[in-house]
Amino acid sequence: MNDFIAIDVETANNEPTSVCAIGAVLVKGGTVACTFYRLVKPEPDWYIRYFSTNIHGIYPADTENCPGFAAVWESMTEAFKPYGVDMETIPFVAHNKSFDERCIRACHRMYQMTWPDNPFFCTLSAARRSIRRADIGGSYSLPYVADYLGIPFKDHHNAQADALACAKIAMCLL
Repeated sequence: MNDFIAIDVETANNEPTSVCAIGAVLVKGGTVACTFYRLVKPEPDWYIRYFSTNIHGIYPADTENCPGFAAVWESMTEAFKPYGVDMETIPFVAHNKSFDERCIRACHRMYQMTWPDNPFFCTLSAARRSIRRADIGGSYSLPYVADYLGIPFKDHHNAQADALACAKIAMCLL
């Protein structure tokens, strides 16, 4: 697969609509063409301290003046437009797509946006199919898969860093 958008979201709480950050990486012709990162005002707008403190480090003060999901999605669409991206058809890729796709679809429903039903691929599933558990150290989480494939990776749970690692993993496994 040579053209796709690797995407990652972080949430403020257990609600799938509480996206508080989006990272996306456009891959065109098998190379990274453009990156996108924005903080998002979550809906509902409350944070579980465990998420913000121990996982992604995003706090209520970081997103209180940020646009909502619909405006951020439109901004991402505009950022990728100069690259000839058709947001209605381009495949998406995520590491653990079930989480990211569920959140993105929930936000589309909440903001009454049309979900284009793009193909959506999962690097977690691809890693499980192609890498033996014993070879990877027992975990298929993003840092382990990146390390196994020799992809430099730090700042796990930063949506931009996660999306970039996912894009590079997808270029290897998909």
